[in-house]
Amino acid sequence: MKRMNIKYIGLIAGMIMTLSSCADLLNQEPTVDLPSSNYWKTESDAESALNGLVSDIRWLFNRDYYLDGMGEFVRVRGNSFLDSKGRDGRAYRGLWEISPIGYGGGWSEMYRYCYGGINRANYVIDNVERMIANTSNEKVVKNLESIIGECKLMRALVYFRLITMWGDVPYIDWRVYDNSEVDKLSRTPLVEVKNHILDDLQYAFDKLPEKASVQGRFSQPAALALRGKVKLYWACWNHFGWPELDTFTPSEEEAKKAYKAAAEDFKKVIDDYGLTLFRNGEPGECDELGKADKLPNYYYLFLPTANGDGEFVLAFNHGGTNTGQGDQLMRDLAGRSIENSQCWVSPRFEIADRYQSTVTGEYCAALVKLNPASVPDARTQPNSAVNPESYKNRDYRMKASIMWDYEVCQGLMSKKVTGWVPYIYKMWGSEVTINGETYMSYNTDGTNTGYVFRKFVRNYPGEERADGDFNWPVIRLADVYLMYAEADNAINGPQPYAINLVNKIRHRGNLPPLVSNKTATSEAFFEAIKQERIVELLGEGQRVFDTRRWREIEKVWCEPSGKGVKMYDTYGAQVAEYYVNQNSLAYERCYIFQIPESERNRNPNLTQNKPYR
Repeated sequence: MKRMNIKYIGLIAGMIMTLSSCADLLNQEPTVDLPSSNYWKTESDAESALNGLVSDIRWLFNRDYYLDGMGEFVRVRGNSFLDSKGRDGRAYRGLWEISPIGYGGGWSEMYRYCYGGINRANYVIDNVERMIANTSNEKVVKNLESIIGECKLMRALVYFRLITMWGDVPYIDWRVYDNSEVDKLSRTPLVEVKNHILDDLQYAFDKLPEKASVQGRFSQPAALALRGKVKLYWACWNHFGWPELDTFTPSEEEAKKAYKAAAEDFKKVIDDYGLTLFRNGEPGECDELGKADKLPNYYYLFLPTANGDGEFVLAFNHGGTNTGQGDQLMRDLAGRSIENSQCWVSPRFEIADRYQSTVTGEYCAALVKLNPASVPDARTQPNSAVNPESYKNRDYRMKASIMWDYEVCQGLMSKKVTGWVPYIYKMWGSEVTINGETYMSYNTDGTNTGYVFRKFVRNYPGEERADGDFNWPVIRLADVYLMYAEADNAINGPQPYAINLVNKIRHRGNLPPLVSNKTATSEAFFEAIKQERIVELLGEGQRVFDTRRWREIEKVWCEPSGKGVKMYDTYGAQVAEYYVNQNSLAYERCYIFQIPESERNRNPNLTQNKPYR
C-alpha cells in the first residue's frame, strides 16, 4: 500500500484554514491565501484538499495520550502542546497538569479547534459536491464521492469527540463564512447530533473502498468501526445514564437496540475484511529481566514498523524528519537520555499491579513499596516494587509498555545511539555498574512514580525527538474486539465468539485464556473486558472515556465526601491525592465538560451544562 504523500499537506491545510476562519468559533490563524478561482478544477485539487484536511484533523487526536492524565494510571505533568511554530497539540493548549479531577472546565481550545476542523470538512465537502455537479464522468464522480466519504468520516469523528465531552453541541453542516451565521445558534440535542454522525458514517461506508490504496486514508472498516463505537457509547449513555446532561432522557430499550447494532458493526469489521492483529497477535519474544535485545511484538505495534498494518483500523499518519509533520511521542513520553526528551507523560505506580501472571493468568501478589535508602534489602525482598525479580513472568505487554528499576532501553542523542541506558528511579544520569559493565543511567526529570514508558518510545537512531513518522491509532482492531465483546455481552451474556476475541488479546501478552469463573456471568466477563482495556489501551486516550460512559468515577476513586485516594511511588512516598472530601458537584464536572464561557459570551443562545450553572 502506498503511503500518503504529505509533503504539501501543511500548505494545503493552511489554505483550507484561511478560507474557514471567518467565525470566532471557527477562528484559526491564517497562513496563506487560496485563490479559489484557480482551485477545485481537477481530481488532484480535491485530493490535495482532502490530504490537507486529514493532516489538520490529526492534530485533534494525535496527542490523546494526554487524555489518560484524567485517569488513574497515567500522570501528565506539563504542557508541551506546541512546537516552535505553534501547531502540534493546539487543541490541548491552555492546560498544564492534567489531573484526575477538575478537568471538565479546561478544554475550551479543544472545543474551538473541533469546530475549526468541522468547518474545514464542510468547506471541502461543499466544493467537491460542486465539482460532482459539473462532471458526467462516472469514474471521476465515484472518486469524488469517496473523497466526500472521507470528509464525512472525519466530520463524524470530530462531532463524536464533541458530544462525548459536552453532550448537546451546535450542529453545523455548512461552510460558515460570517459570524452572523453561528452567533445565535442553539445547542443541538444529543440524539440529533448522534443521528447526523451516523448518517455521515453511512455515507462514508457506502462510498469508501474496502481497503485504502494510500496509507493515511480511510476505508470501509474505519467507517464501520467508528459507527459501532458511536452506537456503543449511545447504548452506555442510555443504560448507565447521563444525569449531568439534563436534556437527555435515557431509555433501556434504546440501550438494547444500540448494543445490538454496535455488535453487528464490530462483527463486520472483524469478519468481512480479512483484518488481523499485528503479527497475527502472536506475543513474540520477551527478553529476560534487565535486557531489551528482544522485545515483544506489542512493543513494535507502536513504532513505524506497524504503519499500514491491518490492526490500525482508523489512524492518522505523520511525516517524520524535516516535514513539520512529525509525531511528538518520544518527546512527550521519553526522558532526557533519549534525544533530550521531556517525559511529560509517565505511568503511575498503580498500573503495575494490573499486569497479570503469564503462568497463572491471574493477578500477581501486590507490589510492596520500599525505599532502598531506608530498607537495605529492598531490592531483594519478595514482591518489592524495586526488586526486578518481582516483575518476572508478567504479561508481555508490561515489558513492552513500561520500564521499572534496572530495565534498559537504547540511549539516543543527536540521531545516534549512545548505548544501553538502565532506568533506576531517582538515580538520574549517574554512572552505574551492573554485572561488571559500566553505564550512564537513564536521566529523566519527568517521573515521580517509579516508572517511565517504553511504549511509543523509539529504539533506533536517525530521528529527533519530535520527528517521528508513526501512524497514531484512533481505533485499533484490538479495541474493536473488546468493544464487540462488551456490546454482545450486554445483550447475550458471555458467548464463545466474544470470549475467543478477548483471549486473542490476552494471547499477545502471552497470557493463558480466561478461566471459567471469568466468563461464568455477564458481570464477571465485563470485568475481564475492562481489565484487558486497561492494559491493552494504556496511553491511548481511552480510559477516561470508558470510566465516564460506565459511570465508574466513584468506583475508581471514592464516593463523594470520601477520604480521597492517595497515590504513591515505588519507594512508598505519597506523590498525589485526589477526591479528598469532594462533593457531588466535583464528580458531576468530571462526567461532562463546561461549554466555554467565551463562546457563551459571544452567543447568548448557548446554554450551559448543569454542573456549571
